Amino acid sequence: MAAATLPGEYSRLCRAAEENRLQEYNAALVIQSWFRGCRVRAYIRYLHRMMTVIQKWWRAYSARKFFRSKVQIQKRWRGHYVRKYVHNYYALKKYLESLTIKNNLVRKDLEEYAIMREKERVKKDLERAERRTEHQARKMHHLLSTEQVAGVFNSAYRQYPEEMEFLLQRARPLSPKELPKKNNDLLGFHDWTDCRRPFSFPATQPLPPIGKKKPQGPFRDVAEVFRQRYKPLEPTLRVATSFCSVEEAREELKRQEWSKDIQENM
Repeated sequence: MAAATLPGEYSRLCRAAEENRLQEYNAALVIQSWFRGCRVRAYIRYLHRMMTVIQKWWRAYSARKFFRSKVQIQKRWRGHYVRKYVHNYYALKKYLESLTIKNNLVRKDLEEYAIMREKERVKKDLERAERRTEHQARKMHHLLSTEQVAGVFNSAYRQYPEEMEFLLQRARPLSPKELPKKNNDLLGFHDWTDCRRPFSFPATQPLPPIGKKKPQGPFRDVAEVFRQRYKPLEPTLRVATSFCSVEEAREELKRQEWSKDIQENM
C-alpha cells in the first residue's frame, strides 16, 4: 500500500513543482518584461531628451545663421546706401569744390565792394577837405596879395607863392548872407565858449541841448552849471533878519505896553 501511494504522491509533487516552476517562470518573465520596459522607456526618454537638445541647438544654429545672413545683407545694403547717398566721397568732394568756388566769388565781390567803399570814402574826404579849404580861402580873402603889399602866403622871402595864394585868387569873398550869424541868445550855445551871462534866466525855461560830445574828464554838464549859477537867491535866516531887529523889537514892546497901560488915578 505504501509502495502504491508513492508514485502518485511523487507525481503530484512533480506536478506541483512544475506548476510552481511555471508560476515562478511567468513571474520572472513579468518582472523581466517590466524591468526591460522601464529600461527601454528610460532610454527612449533619454534619446528624446538628447534629440530635443540636438534639435534645439540645430534650430538655434540655423536661426543664427539665417539671421546673420540677413544682418550681413542689411549691413551691406546700409553700407552701400550710406556710402552712396549719405557719406558719398565724390559727392562731398564735388560739393566742397563748388562751395570753394562760390566762396571765392563771394570773397572777390566783397573785396571789390570794400575797395569801392574805400574809394568813395577817400573821395568824400577829399571833397570835404576841398570844400573846407575853399571855405577857408573865402574867409581869408582879405589876406590876398596886392601889387603894393605882399600877402602872408606870397611873402617876399619866398621864391614861389604857396598854393593858398592861388586859392585866394580864385575864391570869391563870402557875402553878408553867407557869413555866420552871431547869436547872443542863450538858447543857441553849444559849447562853453558860446555861453554868455544873460540878464534873466527863467527857472521854467528848458535848458538847451548840447550838440557836442561830453568832454573827457571830471567836467560837469553845461546845463547843470547854469542851473546852479542862476538859481534864485535863498538867503539864510541870519541874512534875511535885520541887524537892528533887537532894538526894533524893544521899541515895539514898549509901544504895546504904553497902549495897554491904564491910569486909574485921575
